[in-house]
This record gives sequence, C-alpha cells and structure tokens, in this order.
Amino acid sequence: MGDGRPRALKIAIFAHALLRVASSAGGVVVGVWLAALSRQGLPIHANLVGALAASAFGAELVSSVPLGVAADAVSVRWLMSAGALVGALAMLLFGLTGLIPVLFLSRLLEGVAMAAVTPPLLRYLARSTARDAVRRARMMSWFELSLLAGLALGGLVGTQLWARQQRGAFDSLALLYGLSALLLLFSALHAVGQGRQAALRGLRRALGDPLVRKLAPVWLCVNAIIGLWLGPTLSFVLTGRPVSDQYLDGIFATAPTDVGWLLLGYTVVFGTGVAVWGGLLPKTGVRRAMRVSLWAMVAVCAALALLNHSTSWPAWSRGVLGAVAALLIMIESGFGPAALMWLAQSLGLEAGVGAAMGIYSMLLSLGALAGSLLAGWAATLWRVDGLLLVTVLLAACALLFLSRMSASEVPPNQLLGLESDHGNP
Repeated sequence: MGDGRPRALKIAIFAHALLRVASSAGGVVVGVWLAALSRQGLPIHANLVGALAASAFGAELVSSVPLGVAADAVSVRWLMSAGALVGALAMLLFGLTGLIPVLFLSRLLEGVAMAAVTPPLLRYLARSTARDAVRRARMMSWFELSLLAGLALGGLVGTQLWARQQRGAFDSLALLYGLSALLLLFSALHAVGQGRQAALRGLRRALGDPLVRKLAPVWLCVNAIIGLWLGPTLSFVLTGRPVSDQYLDGIFATAPTDVGWLLLGYTVVFGTGVAVWGGLLPKTGVRRAMRVSLWAMVAVCAALALLNHSTSWPAWSRGVLGAVAALLIMIESGFGPAALMWLAQSLGLEAGVGAAMGIYSMLLSLGALAGSLLAGWAATLWRVDGLLLVTVLLAACALLFLSRMSASEVPPNQLLGLESDHGNP
C-alpha cells in the first residue's frame, strides 16, 4: 500500500504550487526592490543581486541531500511544513531591513526552505504511487506543472504586490508561505519514515546510480542557464536604470509591473511546449530530444540578441522576431521532460527515494548557484548581451557532454517509468 491518498496528493501538489508562487514572486520583488534602491543612489549593483540569488541556491545545494535522506527516515509532513514556515520567516526578514548581512541570511533561509520541501514531496509522490505507473506519471507531471504555475503566477503576483504594497509585499508573501505550510501538514497524514539505517542504505545506492552520473554534467549546465535567467538579476536589469544602448536594458524601468506579464507569457509558451513534448518524447527518444532542445536554446539566444539591438527597427519586425523566439522556446522546453525520463530509474529506487530526490535537487541547486553568480558578472559587464553570451556557452558545453553519451546507455523501458514495481520502500 502507498502512504498517500489521491486527494491528499493533489492537495500536496497544490500547496507546492503556492510555495513556488511565493518563491518566484519573492525573487521578483527582491529584484525590483533592489533596483529601486539603486535608483535612489544606494550602492546596489548587479553583482550583489546575483550573489544574493546564489546564496539561496547555495543553501539549497548544501541542504538537499541531508534533507532528502531525512525524508526517508522520518515523516515528510513535518519536514515539508517546517520548510514552508522557514520560507515565511525568510520573507519577513528581507522586508524588515536593508542591512546586507540580514539580506543574505534571508536568502539562505529561503534556500533551506526549498530543500526541506522539494525532495520530501517528490519522495512522498513516488512512494505513494509505487504500485501504479500511470498514476505516478500523472502525479509527476502535475508536479512539473506546479513548478510552471509558480513561475507564471509568481512574477505577476510579485509585481502586483510591489505596485500596491511596496515593502509590505514581503509580509503578504510570508502569509502565502504559511498557507502552504498548513496544507502540506495535513496533506501527508499517512506518510511514514523508514528509519535511519534504511535511509543511509538508500543514500549509498542513490549515489552509485549510473544514470545520475551520466546526466549530471549536462543537467548542471542547463540548470546554470535556469539560474542565469530566473533569478532576480534579470528583473534588476529590465527594471533598473539603463546604462547601455541595448533595447532590453531597463525596458521596464518606468513600468516594473510589466515584468510579471512578461514572465507569465514566457511560462505559458514554455508550458505549451512541455505539453507538446509529452506526446513527442516516446517517438523522438530522450537523447535526441535533449539535443534538439539545446540547439533550440542557442537559436533563442540568437533571436533575442537581434531583438536586443533592434532599437531602430519598426515595431512589426520586433513582433515577428518575438514570435520566432516564442516558437523556439517551445522547442527548447523539451529538455526538462527528457531529462526527467532519463532519471526515472533513479527516482524509482526501492530504497532511498528521498535520497535520490535530494541528489536531483542538489544538481538543480548547484547549476542554479553557478548561473546566479554568472548572471551578476555578465550583467555587470554587458547587461542583457552578457546573459545571452553565457547562455550560448553553457548550451555548447551541455551539447559537448551530451555527445559523449551513447544512445545504447538509455534504457527506454526504465526511462518511460514502465518498469515493474515490487512495492513501496
């Protein structure tokens, strides 16, 4: 028997969506607030913004595996709800003061909060659907959609809260974290731990999984790209005072709330691509899908580079270029689903599911940490052009690592999640 109920699983995923909305909105509010302080003459620059984002990813990186192992040992409901409450505390701290050490402490707490929720929740979903591959695939898909929903609504919520409440937006986001904590506490009433010894055995097995080792360098490069673009540095550049002749530099300086609509549009396009790839992946193959997605990522950068230097162009030509970029974004969205299919064998371990999820989150955080640091550096030197250049370099590295993988190393029956299941761990 699984340790979850269908309604409880849905509530947990909904709570995760709220958590991601709060986290995404927090990142936007942080970027917009720091940009406002910069316009007032305070010594706030893109490197500091990137370092703040990196500190959150660094804390998540360090915490993911230990908290994933803890999720195997104890009931995940306490870990998840406590993590959401820590996120609420982080939001409150950030809005209380402008002292740099406190700002860094807030971001560190937010990173720990995400690590306390993501691996335990993934472990809960996997264990609760261990005897039903179709249900497992559906729940994991909904988990991915909750991530997208957080990105789509988070940017919009963050900018609207900032427009109406200014620094009071941090208090509202803390309440959203609190609501998520309450839902998580009551959504996993039947979740149980396996004990410390089983958790440690599971960690050793997860660390030795060959599929994780093969995908790790590619996964890190792509997650660095995610950290590059989805941290507060982008909001800072788009809403800050323009310091170059680039079209996108400071484009929303007089209307920072438009960043939320931009992120919403991006997420709708990206989510549509994920839905399309869901039907194409079984026919395309995961390795080919990852390769096509990475090349599409390079093409997106080329299109955005043209847009970034289109100041003298007519509006209709920029609209056409934007439509081309949107189509390419739909194509590049296939990497995530393909990579998750690759990791399906690790996610289906009979023991140490939480540890495997912790490793998954650690790779996400490590890449996002590197991307955040690179974003601050690149944006300081070359603004939007710098972000595009680093993205192309990271995509090229990912393609190089991917080319070293043999197609025979990808077991389709395992990666589609169709392997036989012998029960819950």
